Amino acid sequence: MSDPSPPPGWTPRDPDTPDGQQAPGADAPPPSGEQVPPGNAKGAKGAKGAKGAKKAERQRAKAAKKAKRKRTGWRRLLPTWRMVLGAFLLCVLLVCGALVAGYLLVHIPPANAAATAQSNVYLYTDGTQLARDGEVNRVNVPLSQIPLTVQEAVLAAEDRDFHSERAVDPAAMLRAAWNTATGKGTQSGSTITQQYVKNYYLGQEQTIKRKVKEFFIAIKLGREKSKNYILEGYLNTSYFGRNAYGIQAAAQAYYGKDVGKLTTAEGAYLATLLNSPSAFDVIAHPQGRGRATARWNYVLDGMVKKGWMTPAERATTQFPEPGKIRPAAGLSGQRGYLVEAIKDYIVDNKILDDKTLAEGGYRITTTIDKTRQTAMVDAVNDKMVSKLEPDKRKADRFVRTGAVSIDPGTGKVVALYGGIDYTKQYVNNATRHDYQVASTFKPFVFASAVQNDSRTQDGRTITPYTIYNGDNKRRVVGTRIPYAPENEGQVSYGNITVNTATDLSVNTVFAQMVVDVGTDKVKQTAIALGIPENTPNFDPGPAMALGTMQASVLDMTQAYATLADHGRHVPHTFVEKITKAGDTVPLPPRDPAQAVSREAADTTTSMLVSVVDNGTGTAALAAGHPAAGKTGTGELDRSAWFAAYTPNLVTVVSMMGQDPDTGSLESLYGALGEARIGGGGYPARIWAQYTKTALADSDPVDFDLELMPGANRPPPPPPVDPNPSQSQEETPGDRPSGRPSRPTRSPSTGGQTNGGRTDGGQTTGGRTDGGQTTGGRTDGGQTTGGQTTGGQTTGGQTDGGQTNGATNGATTGTQGGTTEGLRPPADLLE
Repeated sequence: MSDPSPPPGWTPRDPDTPDGQQAPGADAPPPSGEQVPPGNAKGAKGAKGAKGAKKAERQRAKAAKKAKRKRTGWRRLLPTWRMVLGAFLLCVLLVCGALVAGYLLVHIPPANAAATAQSNVYLYTDGTQLARDGEVNRVNVPLSQIPLTVQEAVLAAEDRDFHSERAVDPAAMLRAAWNTATGKGTQSGSTITQQYVKNYYLGQEQTIKRKVKEFFIAIKLGREKSKNYILEGYLNTSYFGRNAYGIQAAAQAYYGKDVGKLTTAEGAYLATLLNSPSAFDVIAHPQGRGRATARWNYVLDGMVKKGWMTPAERATTQFPEPGKIRPAAGLSGQRGYLVEAIKDYIVDNKILDDKTLAEGGYRITTTIDKTRQTAMVDAVNDKMVSKLEPDKRKADRFVRTGAVSIDPGTGKVVALYGGIDYTKQYVNNATRHDYQVASTFKPFVFASAVQNDSRTQDGRTITPYTIYNGDNKRRVVGTRIPYAPENEGQVSYGNITVNTATDLSVNTVFAQMVVDVGTDKVKQTAIALGIPENTPNFDPGPAMALGTMQASVLDMTQAYATLADHGRHVPHTFVEKITKAGDTVPLPPRDPAQAVSREAADTTTSMLVSVVDNGTGTAALAAGHPAAGKTGTGELDRSAWFAAYTPNLVTVVSMMGQDPDTGSLESLYGALGEARIGGGGYPARIWAQYTKTALADSDPVDFDLELMPGANRPPPPPPVDPNPSQSQEETPGDRPSGRPSRPTRSPSTGGQTNGGRTDGGQTTGGRTDGGQTTGGRTDGGQTTGGQTTGGQTTGGQTDGGQTNGATNGATTGTQGGTTEGLRPPADLLE
């Protein structure tokens, strides 16, 4: 029989426990004070033992679970959420502690040196002083004298919530500090309080240390001073350009009146200048007018949005044209132009911003060579200025000149001519961007053709001896844009080589070539050579070949310097060194880059050598050095250019027409007593005198050229002058005082060139203006032998005989049915 079941509450005896001993926990006495139900003591003990077992089981499960959760491998490296929370709280405590410490330790300092800012000193490359840009112009006025609308315009431009916001904007400050630390450039997100602290107590340097100080000083200032006090200080310390610190000095500099008489529109323009004083001065930098007016409109729209101006008032507000610049007397002559160009270079290349530079105290060693600078001024004065008679000739009042000279190996600007006098003509003609560059752009088209292995529409490789049709108003083929340009003087040249078309600057040839190459490719080549991509009117199209873009003289000199240095582009510079209080300001790197291949650059140079030897630039031969160059004449003769170089010096000279009263661009017809002004005239003569003097201490150096295949044919010989007596009286490049009638192509009575064949021994190379002779020479007629003033046959061998007689540039030989070079008279050349 099996044993009967134990009674309820009875704890079974452990068979391993000897008799008389009690299992652990069995029949243990109850805790003190605990009542055990009568007759159930053993049951209570059993229940308690069960609970203990369950508790032990739970602990074992918990331990097992914990062991299972224990991280292994790479997970052990990650912080737990408790660690993250603890680190975050620790950082918060540290930041709070730093803020408290900074607030207690940083005190409001006395006014900085900007309140009495120093002058900047500019030095020639040899260390002698070029210019000093003058003392700071500042006049403080109380806020009560500044019209409320002017105050509101400034707030609309810089800090629309000034009266309601706190003294600092931490988010904007952190963003600006991060951009500075990571090299992403400067970005202003500061409140007016912070800007005032920077202007008056600290400085313009973009460092984290300065921003930290600015933060704490602004907080203290915001707690201790009223909003009106801060706004008054800001308006009296801000830089507005034109060496004007404060709203009163700015009102006088731009509008010639006290601040209390400023209109809302004028106040909005002065507020616009706070964002970029140099770039938004529409008088000093006409090319920035679009951006300046957009910013001015932004200010006015902000005033409407804040309720400070009604929409009706806004609609009737006109842009307030500022007055002329009144430079300091110490910047007269060329000094002001040079200082302006150097400042623009420093600001544009982010070496210093314009506010920091205006703070003064900098010693700036420039690349300007004193001897060459003097030579350039003398050349302009001798060849042009001394011949101006504005009292007798109205057109002489319009004449302006700009010139730049660069060392192509180093990119250093060694000389610059900006105008007759900075205190009289304040716009820098060397850096302005409002005149077409005309035919000086054509070499870029050919360089791009070689660089891109381009071909004509019928598949022929473009070389200096590729044949193109040079007829006047010939329709360009291969483009959807209808375009049929005129040649200078409306001359039709027939089939001519690219080399001859470059010599004579034939528009129809290059308008077709730019389409053959591809207008986008040509634009990219020009940019690689040194033309800024944002140049006005730099639109890819057939007309771009004729120089419709408006690059500055400085830009064109940079691009031609790349050609001179065998296609190697070295960014130009005006600055050798900048120091302040013994510290040197770092300058940006100017790493050379191969813009186009050496073959492309050198083959282009070879054609430009021909322009000087045989074409429109013969006046440059007076320099006495081998030279390559290109002439150009802008639309309506508003500008005339000569861009040329020797192997070690590149110089571009431009004459421009501008009304001194209205500022409008004007034609140069009749200036200096001549019917027309072309690039081969006065600009080329200025270039020749300057280059001869600048290189007086060096021997002439020939070009070392590596040409493309097919470019080794010798260039055509120079034309024979049919009238020696007249040529002795005229300087090369001069134009007759009267404008001759339009030239025409006329057949000769003795024979005709037809497919390289002369039936009667005479070619149709000559150009006649009318009239006829039976022999000898005429100045514009048709001959049966002898000479005409049309051109010159130098060696065309024919099947029916050999050409006799010479014409002034009409043919350079017959080849495959083409007659090259109907050469118009000088008055019809560029």
